Amino acid sequence: MTPLQQQVLAALLALLAVTVPASWRITRHVVTIAHEGAHGVVAAVCGRRLAGIRLHRDGSGLTVSRGRPTGPGMIATALAGYIGPALLGLGAATLVQADLVGEALWLAVVLLGLLLLQIRNLHGWWAVLLAGAAVFAVTWWGSITVQLWAASVGTWFLLLATPRTVVELQRLRHRGRAPGSDADVLARLTRVPGLVWVGVFVLVDLAALGLGGRLLLSG
Repeated sequence: MTPLQQQVLAALLALLAVTVPASWRITRHVVTIAHEGAHGVVAAVCGRRLAGIRLHRDGSGLTVSRGRPTGPGMIATALAGYIGPALLGLGAATLVQADLVGEALWLAVVLLGLLLLQIRNLHGWWAVLLAGAAVFAVTWWGSITVQLWAASVGTWFLLLATPRTVVELQRLRHRGRAPGSDADVLARLTRVPGLVWVGVFVLVDLAALGLGGRLLLSG
């Protein structure tokens, strides 16, 4: 199998994980981990005090940080959730394309380990621990081929799954079931309509998918 064929197959496997309802009910938790982790990282970088992260059984999550309730730091923190997983996927695609598969997997282990320290509920703790253990097992015991497959499928999954979460967000907003969503928080902070922020999420995520997919398929 050529590298191009392998990446196409990896993309198809990731697409199945995103589009098949039975698998999405499980795999969406991976996106939530990345989503809430992005909130946490940006909050810390912006000087906010991270108070904890909770991951729920329904696939939702909550990141609490303390600091100024308005301003650039709060805006960046709110913005990070729906674009963070896609940008993480783009970064992973860059590493995979540069043949730094092992480094990409070890970075994932480290990030999940740091995230675990901030989890404040039992379900979230188990979800992150399970994800971290799975990546560690592949990194420590997997052959180079297994590592490449795992990194490729995982990268494609982040790139493909993040836009779906934005579509789901807008469906909930349209039904009036997400009054406290990131888009609505940004609307209150900036006075720019929430729908515009949803559009920003989509554009960034699709750009990451396009760039990341190009990197993977050109390798």
